[in-house]
Amino acid sequence: MKDMEGVLYQTNAPKGVDPDNIYFVQVDPKKCEACGNCEEVCGTGAIQAINDEGIHAVVNPAACMNCGQCLVNCPYGAIYEGVSYVDEIFEKIKDPNTVVVSMPAPAVRYGLGECFGYSTGTYVGGQMHAALRKLGFDLIYDNEWTADVTIMEEGTELIQRVKEQGKPDARPLPQFTSCCPGWVKFVETFYPDLLPNMSSCKSPISMLGPLSKTYGAHESHTPAKKMYTVSIMPCIAKKYEGMRPEMQDSGFRDIDATINTRELAYMIKKAGIDFRSLPSQKPDRELGESTGAATIFGCSGGVMEAALRLGYEVLSGEKLNDPYIKAVRTHEGVNEATVAIPNFGEVKVCVISGLANTIPVLEQIRRGESPYAFIEVMACPGGCVNGGGQPLDPEIRASYVRSMIARINKRYRMRSMA
Repeated sequence: MKDMEGVLYQTNAPKGVDPDNIYFVQVDPKKCEACGNCEEVCGTGAIQAINDEGIHAVVNPAACMNCGQCLVNCPYGAIYEGVSYVDEIFEKIKDPNTVVVSMPAPAVRYGLGECFGYSTGTYVGGQMHAALRKLGFDLIYDNEWTADVTIMEEGTELIQRVKEQGKPDARPLPQFTSCCPGWVKFVETFYPDLLPNMSSCKSPISMLGPLSKTYGAHESHTPAKKMYTVSIMPCIAKKYEGMRPEMQDSGFRDIDATINTRELAYMIKKAGIDFRSLPSQKPDRELGESTGAATIFGCSGGVMEAALRLGYEVLSGEKLNDPYIKAVRTHEGVNEATVAIPNFGEVKVCVISGLANTIPVLEQIRRGESPYAFIEVMACPGGCVNGGGQPLDPEIRASYVRSMIARINKRYRMRSMA
């Protein structure tokens, strides 16, 4: 469906479409109850009341970072996704001439279990890989593999930037993380003058896509043109990232389709798979092994902690005996920390959870007053584990129902007293 300006509201498996002209999330005006909760959690003001009744809508896709926090926090289920590849993936799985590749993010394996009756945060990675094989995916790769690559690349870049300081052609500090697509789009849209601070590294999934169709194709003896890569994310904004026109370094589309945790759960249930009875399985080795540093990418502060582990050992020349740098772990807001590195000195870093919280820090950088060497930003509070594509929390809606009942009862009592 399109509006008068040709902007897409809903589309299945879009091809050759500018992702900036798609509403990846939008409000159903028939379900909106004008509570304003979506506007409160939006970090950019992209979602606003559009009439006197207080009905909300995403007013412009350019201002929307596609994080989906409005969707997961809507108590009435009034906000929907505008892009889905689920039907196409089912068709590709059936096609004997297509090799379908799964690429799940770290946070998916900690959210997927909720959809099958497990408690929040239960690790179901082995069952997830087993379910993907049972669905018919041919190659089971893992985005944790390239999360480790990201640390090596991004950590090395940070070290180089720190060492360059004082030279005429030095790249600016602080260096920004580049994993979160909502954050990257935010800087591109509102702070383009600070793009030189963004790490030159792609996100883990934007590395795994081309690696699947180059190294993965070679190792699995599969023609790259037959491969169909499926990014499985806790995030709606990753759909936007996968569609970016520059993402074709493999010579093909690096990422052919993107689904989120909720959609994967739907596919498993649609296929009649008994998830809870599945044995634990491992991903395919060539692009499936990883370390614990990759796993913590799903939490705010995780990228920072993993990068600092590398930076500490390279800059100090010493082994980091305790890998847990707990000072940078963040649930919400802005958290700064100073890490003392032997034989080098102190490095001041900052972890930001939620896009609205970045503004004071970014303005400080613009004024040339930032004390930080490295800044991690996650658009979603707490990081990817609370992403816009994760299972919906029924308690959010239940709490609104309870509050509405309380309001109604209060009004009734006041009228009775009158």
